[in-house]
Amino acid sequence: MPRKNLTANRAALAHRARYALRHPGRVPRFLLRAGRDAWLRFRSPDHVAYYRAVMKSDTAGSPEAAVGSRSHDRWLALGAMQFDYLASHGLRPEHRMLEIGCGNLRAGWRFIQHLDTGHYYGIDISPDILFAAQDTLVRQGLQDKRPTLTPVRDLTFAFLPDGYFDVVHAHSVFSHSPLSVIDECFAHVGRVLSPDGWFDFTFGRTEGEEHHVLREDFYYRTETLVALAEKHGLSARFMDDWEKLPHGQSKIRVTHGPGRAERPGTGARPEAAGTEPEADAGPEAGAKPKAVKAVKAAKTAKATKSAKAAKAAKAPESSKTAKARVAD
Repeated sequence: MPRKNLTANRAALAHRARYALRHPGRVPRFLLRAGRDAWLRFRSPDHVAYYRAVMKSDTAGSPEAAVGSRSHDRWLALGAMQFDYLASHGLRPEHRMLEIGCGNLRAGWRFIQHLDTGHYYGIDISPDILFAAQDTLVRQGLQDKRPTLTPVRDLTFAFLPDGYFDVVHAHSVFSHSPLSVIDECFAHVGRVLSPDGWFDFTFGRTEGEEHHVLREDFYYRTETLVALAEKHGLSARFMDDWEKLPHGQSKIRVTHGPGRAERPGTGARPEAAGTEPEADAGPEAGAKPKAVKAVKAAKTAKATKSAKAAKAAKAPESSKTAKARVAD
C-alpha cells in the first residue's frame, strides 16, 4: 500500500506542474474539472449547492465513479472495508445508524443487511445519487429491511429526533467540505447522537499547510478537527488502526464529551447522570438491599422501645435514654 503524502500542498502550482509531468494522461480530465469548478462557483450560492451540482454531473456519468470508485471491484472493496471496520469496532445489529453522505450505498447496503429492520437511515445532499441508491437496494434484494433514504439541504439534522442514533457514519464527506460545513455538522450531531453513541468520519489529512484543490478536495490537520469537535462539547480521537488499511483518508471517532454524556466503560455513578447521591453514610451504606432493610428495621424497633421507656421513666432516666438514642 502506498504511504499517504502528508506534506504535499496539492493546491500549489509547483505540485500541480510535477503531477502533470508524472501523469500527463490525467491532465485533460483535471482541466475539465477546473472549468466546471469555475462555472459552478459562479452559479452556486453556497458550498452545499455547489457540491450538489458536482454530484449531479458525476452521477450522470457513473454513480460508482461519483462516490470515488474507479471500477465496480473497487466500489465493492471500499464498501467492504468500511463495513468490516465498523463491525469490528462496535457496530451491532440492534444499533440505529445514521449515514451522512450515504451515496449509492457503497457501504450502506452492507450496513442495511447487518442491522435490524428499519435501523438504517441514509441522507445525502444529492437526490441524483439517492436514485442510484434505490437501484442498489433493489439489486441486493434488501427492500424488506425498510431503510430510510432522504435528501437534505444541510447538516443540521433538524428533522431527526434527539438522541436517536447509536452510530453516525460519514465516509468521504469531510474530504469534500470546507470547515464551515464541518462546523455545522459538529454543532448538531451531538443532539441526534445517543448518550453512549459514536460518530466516525474520514477526512483528507495533511501535516503541512491546510489547503483545498478546486472546491472539491479539502485537506486538514488532525488537531484542527479535534479542536472543532471540542468546541461543540464533543470528544474526538484519531483512529490509528484505520491507517493500516489501504485507504487515502484518515479517520476520527467522536463521542459526547465529559459532562455531556458518559461513554461505555467509564463506570459512571448514578449521580453523574443528574441524580442526587444518598446522604446516608452509616453502616448500611454499600450493603445489599435486604441487609439495608434489616438494619433499618432494627433501628426503628430500638427507637420505639426507647420512646416507650422514656414515657414511663422519671426525668433523669429520660435523659439517659435520650443519650443512648443519640449514640445509635
